[in-house]
Amino acid sequence: MQKSRTGWIVLGIVLIVLLIIGSSVIGSYNSLAAASENIDSKWSQVENNLQRRADLIPNLVATVKGYASHEQEIFTAISDARARLIGADSVEEAARANNELSGALNRLLAISEAYPTLKADQNFRALQDELAGTENRIATARKDYNDAVQSYNTRIKRFPLNIIAGMFGYERREYFQADEGSQEVPNVEF
Repeated sequence: MQKSRTGWIVLGIVLIVLLIIGSSVIGSYNSLAAASENIDSKWSQVENNLQRRADLIPNLVATVKGYASHEQEIFTAISDARARLIGADSVEEAARANNELSGALNRLLAISEAYPTLKADQNFRALQDELAGTENRIATARKDYNDAVQSYNTRIKRFPLNIIAGMFGYERREYFQADEGSQEVPNVEF
């Protein structure tokens, strides 16, 4: 009778310990899933803002083309970079295309300095303001995305979540980074 009672107690303790471990694993898995979804949501915001800029660019280019039709090289560079950005399949590709597009847009806006009537054009100024606002939105969305990635990457490296992350295939996520050399000011010659 004593052995039977001790066996039930041990079985009860084992079940409680298994229940605690199981609920801890489930809670950890759910928190990793939520963090991963948060990153996807933040990336979606980056993509939305990049698309907004990509949609603005044809209008800006068309306005400048009317004044500076001989600047074909810059229009081609913008068009090519825009196409690469829209077709990007990864964070790395999007970052690279975004940097190319930013450089080309900077050259386009610098060209406007050579055309005083363009700078005074109300459509150009409105588009330039829209583009500046969009660039600010992109910067904010990229920061939010990178903050979410940093938080997630830190979590999957910490014990004991690193074990659970490894068991369920949660891997390190990539930051949205600027290409090397993107800190340099583009050279614009007239």
